[in-house]
Amino acid sequence: MKNTNSKNHFPISKSQKEMVERFIRVDHAGEFGAKRIYEGQLAILGKTADGDTIRHMKEQEQVHLTKFENLIVERQVRPTILYPIWNIAGFALGVGSALMGPKAAMACTVAVEEVIDEHYAEQSSALDNEEKDLKDTIDKFRQEELEHRNTAIEHGGEEAIGYPVMRKAIRTGSKLAIWLSERF
Repeated sequence: MKNTNSKNHFPISKSQKEMVERFIRVDHAGEFGAKRIYEGQLAILGKTADGDTIRHMKEQEQVHLTKFENLIVERQVRPTILYPIWNIAGFALGVGSALMGPKAAMACTVAVEEVIDEHYAEQSSALDNEEKDLKDTIDKFRQEELEHRNTAIEHGGEEAIGYPVMRKAIRTGSKLAIWLSERF
């Protein structure tokens, strides 16, 4: 059975449509979670020397989130039912990492953005010309997420006390959030 992508009018199979819906659902959730992490960090570090850097990254995440909010509506994709959890968990991770200091906040960004880089790369490679616009969006956002990771490294993220443990825990949590948001 073939479905039609309403924007481009390309025929796509049911499995392709389901894959694209998963991508949009999880990316929407992830960009929301990232925005909430930065909002939590800003609640603690907003008036410090790192505040402007964090604010800039949050503003880029808001652009990403707005794009995926629009895709949710345009493509009639069901958002994740875990949205309320990501609201609280993202803010808590942001506050918690910032309370440990600016380098820990940046370590959080390094770990999250590493996972997002891998995640977006997998999505991009799975998309074909039928989904060129979505692929281009994912590729663009991936580059901006890599900029966030690099900025966080430049601001001492890898120098945070307990960085290896923090990195592993945050990466594991991020991968779990991706897995859950794709499905629920």
